[in-house]
Amino acid sequence: MGKATLKDIAELAGVGTATVERVLNGRGGVRAEKIERILGAANTLGYGQRILSKHRSVVRIEVILVRPETNFYKRTNIAFERIAASLDKSVVLHRTFARENNPADFAHYVAHPKFRRSALIVVTPSHPDIMSNVRSVAKGGIPVIQIMAHPAHELPYVGIDNYSAGRTAGYYMSLLMAKRSGSIIAHCHSSAYENHRERIRGFSDYLLENQDDEHRFTEVAFNLDDEHLAMELLIDALERDKQISGLYTAGGDNVAVSKVLRKYASRRIQWIGHELTDHTRACLKAGVMSFVLDQSPEVQARRAIDLILKELGIIDVEVSTDPVRFLTITPENI
Repeated sequence: MGKATLKDIAELAGVGTATVERVLNGRGGVRAEKIERILGAANTLGYGQRILSKHRSVVRIEVILVRPETNFYKRTNIAFERIAASLDKSVVLHRTFARENNPADFAHYVAHPKFRRSALIVVTPSHPDIMSNVRSVAKGGIPVIQIMAHPAHELPYVGIDNYSAGRTAGYYMSLLMAKRSGSIIAHCHSSAYENHRERIRGFSDYLLENQDDEHRFTEVAFNLDDEHLAMELLIDALERDKQISGLYTAGGDNVAVSKVLRKYASRRIQWIGHELTDHTRACLKAGVMSFVLDQSPEVQARRAIDLILKELGIIDVEVSTDPVRFLTITPENI
């Protein structure tokens, strides 16, 4: 290919040559999404690095996460922090923590960021106002990637197949309970996240399809990642039902759960949960926990960034859109 002209870039970006000229000469007055299309077109035609060097502050990718105090989102945050350090200086990665317990505030921030963003990566609670604003951002021409949960199904998603994860937990629970009878319960954060609901649905479906008279899935409790509430709910269940032999934590406070199960060690309750952390690793080693399903937040972060960079035309490589593989961790492979 010969040297590209303004007309070539304009045709590829779907804009006029005057708009391309304004962007390439940094004269302003062009909407963010058009800027990104023009830069992407220039990059595709072989002018990406030269063009981007003139727009060091243009490409701003925002990542909105929740609950920075939890081990899982600490891992996720660190993953994005490391990726940010490896990006070209023309690409700026902003990490923001929003309050999931204040949907109005969360929704407002999605729609009204504190800076002009070029793309958005977001953990989306299943709240209509938040989902509506996420969709509006995407309709406005800003690339949006959902991570961890996928409530807006028409928008791209990076994460594990949570329904499959729940079914896998059910499969492992059936193996663990094969030689003993008893009831099975589950804990998760709440119904606010589609990923937790899908895990519980998968777990329940598997047990229902493979049920027998010796095992019953009896209840789901929502502990909101609150240590005291998690302990209270689990103790109450164990005292009400002396036949509980299995526990699946689809999300929520693993620290609180482990404290309770250690107190009820004589009951030999089989516990399957999510996310490999220092704490769950110790629980596996101690025999308090049977299996951990880890959803590899580092892989999710990297893939989400790569998809955004491809959408913006900054990289030109194939990026997988398949579900991220979750890992099964046992006391033998920690």
